Amino acid sequence: MTAEDAQGPAENPSKASVEASVDLRSAGLAAMRAALPGVFPEGDLDLRDGRLGEDLVEIGLTSVWGSLWAREGLGPRDRSLVTLAILIALGAEAELRTHVRIAVTNGLTEDEIAEVLYHAGGYAGFPRATAARAVVREVLSA
Repeated sequence: MTAEDAQGPAENPSKASVEASVDLRSAGLAAMRAALPGVFPEGDLDLRDGRLGEDLVEIGLTSVWGSLWAREGLGPRDRSLVTLAILIALGAEAELRTHVRIAVTNGLTEDEIAEVLYHAGGYAGFPRATAARAVVREVLSA
């Protein structure tokens, strides 16, 4: 047994693990660029800002954008419908702001976004839906 073997996978990641991480990051960047055209410049990006919790963006890039948004099975439009509904149910207005823009990019109309609000009101509650409506109105009027 070598010293490298004793370190284990956390300190000695396998080549396949590193390649999978790079692939998810690349897929995540592509999915983010497609969802938010013109926001992220081409090429590799360093999304860290040197502040507390800076890795959260990188984790989201690989786990949410790379693992979820880049998956086959649902198209971007359907993923936007699901995401809007979940964010409304969670009361996640900050994330909702961005995802309303993404939903429009992915082809949802204002009428369809309104229908998501109405439907969420029935399942997530009227207060969540009205708070989300304020965010959606702000984003769509800009």
